[in-house]
This record gives sequence, structure tokens and C-alpha cells, in this order.
Amino acid sequence: QVELVESGGGSVQAGESLTLSCAASGYARSSYCMGWFRQRPGKEREGVAEITSDGRTSYLESVKGRFIISQDNAKNILYLRMNDLKPEDTAMYYCAADRVRGNWFCLSSRVPEFGDRGQGTQVTVSS
Repeated sequence: QVELVESGGGSVQAGESLTLSCAASGYARSSYCMGWFRQRPGKEREGVAEITSDGRTSYLESVKGRFIISQDNAKNILYLRMNDLKPEDTAMYYCAADRVRGNWFCLSSRVPEFGDRGQGTQVTVSS
């Protein structure tokens, strides 16, 4: 069973940075897509970023150039570095994973569909 535990959320001022971490266990990394999605107050879930086991990435358009997804496969940790944070980035952020179904599935837009997810970590950005 896949277990995902997020950490690193918090409250920051606009323009500041945060790094989220997701400790993963119970899976074979090469067989899974992994990424981050968020849920803003009153909004639908949206995929933020995804990274394949071999390091290919995709991003939500509004975070491109500001957020960086990365991984330490040896430690089974997924990261999301968030720079130049904006108030509209305020959300609960979730780490998620699912078995690879094809290249079409390992995309940021699909991350909210992933079947395994953590408990979430809150990010609050004030202006």
C-alpha cells in the first residue's frame, strides 16, 4: 500500500518561498506517476506539477517558472519548491501517486485523478 506524508507548508508573505516534501513508501517508483495538486478555497482541485521516475516534468501554466518539482529516488522523497509565492497560491497542497497507465497519464493535469494521496499540507500566502 502506498503511503504519502507531506510536510513543509506554512504561512508566508507574497514573494517568499516554501519547499514542500512528500515522503513515500510502499511502491516501486518506476511504476508510478507522482505529483502535487492543490485545492484552493471554493475551487476545484488542480494539478500543479508532475514528475516521472526518469525526471520528466510538467506544470500548471500559472506556476511555470515559479515552482519546481524534484525527487530524491534514493530516499523516496518528492519535493515542490515554490518561489515568488502569490496570494492566489493559497491552498491545501497534496502529494499524489498512481500506477503508470501510459505517457498520457503522467501529466500535471492528471494528478488530481491519482488514486493515492497524502493528508495535505496548508500553504497560506498573504499580501
